[in-house]
Amino acid sequence: MSTSSDEQEPARPRVGPAPAAEPEFRPYHHPAAGWGAAKSVTRFLLRERELVDGARAIAKMNHENGGFDCPGCAWPDDRKGLRLDICENGIKHVTWEMTGKRVGREFFAAHSVGELSGWSDFALEDQGRLTEPMVYDPGTDHYVPIGWKDAFELVGAELRALDSPNGASFYTSGRLGNEATFLYQLWARELGTNNLPDCSNMCHEASGRALKASLGTGKGTCDLKDWESTDALFVMGVNAASNAPRMLTALAGAYERGAQVVHVNPLVEAAATRTIIPHDITDMALFKSTRTSTLNLQVRIGGDMAFLRGVAKALLDRARTEPKALDREFVDRYTTGFEEYRAICEATSWEEIERQSGLSREDVLAAARVYHEADRSIISWCLGVTQHEHGVDTIREIVNVLLLRGNLGREGAGPSPVRGHSNVQGNRTCGIDHRPAPEFLDRLAAACGIDPPREHGLDTVGTIRAMHRGDVKVFVGMGGNFALAAPDTPYTHEALRNCELTVQVSTKLNRSHLVHGRKALILPCLGRTEKDEQRGGVQSTSVEDSMSMVHLSVGMKRPASKHLLSEPAIIAGMARASLPASATPWEWYVEDYDRVRDTMARVLDGFEDCNRRVRLPLGFRIKQPARELVFLTPSGRAEFSAVPLPDVVPEPGTLALGTMRSHDQWNTTIYSDDDRYRGIKNLRTLVFMNKDDMRERGVGEFDPVDITSTAKDGSHRGLYGYLAVPYDIPRGCAAGYMPEMNVLCALGDHSAQSDQPIMKHLKVTVTAAAGAGAPG
Repeated sequence: MSTSSDEQEPARPRVGPAPAAEPEFRPYHHPAAGWGAAKSVTRFLLRERELVDGARAIAKMNHENGGFDCPGCAWPDDRKGLRLDICENGIKHVTWEMTGKRVGREFFAAHSVGELSGWSDFALEDQGRLTEPMVYDPGTDHYVPIGWKDAFELVGAELRALDSPNGASFYTSGRLGNEATFLYQLWARELGTNNLPDCSNMCHEASGRALKASLGTGKGTCDLKDWESTDALFVMGVNAASNAPRMLTALAGAYERGAQVVHVNPLVEAAATRTIIPHDITDMALFKSTRTSTLNLQVRIGGDMAFLRGVAKALLDRARTEPKALDREFVDRYTTGFEEYRAICEATSWEEIERQSGLSREDVLAAARVYHEADRSIISWCLGVTQHEHGVDTIREIVNVLLLRGNLGREGAGPSPVRGHSNVQGNRTCGIDHRPAPEFLDRLAAACGIDPPREHGLDTVGTIRAMHRGDVKVFVGMGGNFALAAPDTPYTHEALRNCELTVQVSTKLNRSHLVHGRKALILPCLGRTEKDEQRGGVQSTSVEDSMSMVHLSVGMKRPASKHLLSEPAIIAGMARASLPASATPWEWYVEDYDRVRDTMARVLDGFEDCNRRVRLPLGFRIKQPARELVFLTPSGRAEFSAVPLPDVVPEPGTLALGTMRSHDQWNTTIYSDDDRYRGIKNLRTLVFMNKDDMRERGVGEFDPVDITSTAKDGSHRGLYGYLAVPYDIPRGCAAGYMPEMNVLCALGDHSAQSDQPIMKHLKVTVTAAAGAGAPG
């Protein structure tokens, strides 16, 4: 159960299927992917009864010439014509979308919202695909059918009735394609608001802000070719085997050609050991695994910046006797702030680096030697680095280390953030930004004939607060499951229920349909795998991967219902109803998405001539000025950052807790209660702990514990009766699954640097559950 000290105790969020058996924990010692993935996929296809369509999807996913882009992660597609550029979680994600189960008016007539609110989140999504638009009837507590025209008019009427356009907020999930994204932000800005929160506000906001400050561009500079030619890969805060499984191919390839692969993470995840790549038939047949790491360093939670400072300090020390340890020509020609950075490195003691990183000096020096001996290095990172109070400073420290040896602007070198959802980077590129650049707004105004607002809008945290206050009265969610993904679950639910209208554009039933405003709409849309037929014929949508490649995606399957509309069509319908006098040709855009792309080419930097270029083999790459050593910073140079190390060592009696996904999960979608790579079966309500921390608290394996978080404002939130699992994690650290543990993250617990919720660094106490006996 969970509670906040400031709230009446809510019902515990129920996530995942009911356990079929007693919980089990057996440490996993097998290779990542390989036969374990093959067996898991086979079981999943059989369970979902999608053997035929699942096999077809495998043949079409992540391929050019009529294929569709995986709706899962944003890892780039193979550049060499690989026939099976797929992964276990991608197949699960697609099969979950292609299910033959349906949720129509009969389902909603049989089940009230009150009843459905007691179902697990697994059970909700497992009912299948939504088939027609539904509106909430407060008199019966049921959703009932509504026609598309009436649904659009309800949205339009509520928006037109607002005292200010800032009374609405328009949330975006990473699954939204580029064309729909562009129309969505155009609608919001023509209405008159920049309230455009998105999932980036909760995951990689820190990356964008840090890279913008250091290099003048908010994206990484690397592509797959760089990964294939680098001498050293540093992979920080990434669970690749679950969150970006196709990265395993790059990691194994790096090891095989002799590159060094250093993983920096509190947990040694499966991707940091060895793998069998499923599309390598010979290796599969011979059970031959390949290592994916040459060095694993288990930093404490939040200790990444201290580790990086240690690497820099070691390089600077070496440079006193070996000047070529640094690339001074690069530093002098292309950077500013080096002397200040050198001074703060020299002022940082090794004792402080060891204390804050949780690593020994010898471990840090081993990594520094790898970096020094490599001619070309890439540093890659994910949410294990970003979701911290000091995430921006840590990523700027990554850039500092890269600059010291000129690892920028050449093949095989540079910063490389690992984005999560399949088009989350494309969302930001195409205008989903609550802090838009004036230059972008100028181009939008000129191309679209509107007068976009110039003041900053609300991000995710700001939107939740504004809904709770009653300032935001209309919430529109394009995909995702906002009610579960956001922090401070009870507060977020109160905020959504305080709205006059909530609109959820979705493919499947989820918690956000049950935590709704006084008026509520469920608008079902086409999935990525489905054919999108418009007046101009079958349409393609474009997406951008985590390395700035833009390519087309074309669905292969007949839509789950004849009543489904595409996301561009739904956006256009709502826009026309709310802006009846608009000169924007909404309907004309929907007839042919090439028309949307023509307008995008006039507005978006790097999208020039995109209709031609996106049809080239493999699409096109958006230009990255920093890769060409053009720095759009105030100084015109890459800028070193010189800040003291933060204190991340937990106070006595407390632990630093990070939330994470299980392997059998994609964002808030739970496929089972198992976590194969961490050795867990039939359990999600757990906390991974260091065995010495467990012993100190008198807790044994699978003993129930109470977890209490302390927010910045001193308030407390709790989860009760979770089961403790001993794990190889540094002392003072703990971990558990999101979204269950999102309740522990207060809304005010967000980074002052990025405004991201600090879900990877919560201050908690863990005690034996009240009433529990002593461990046997």
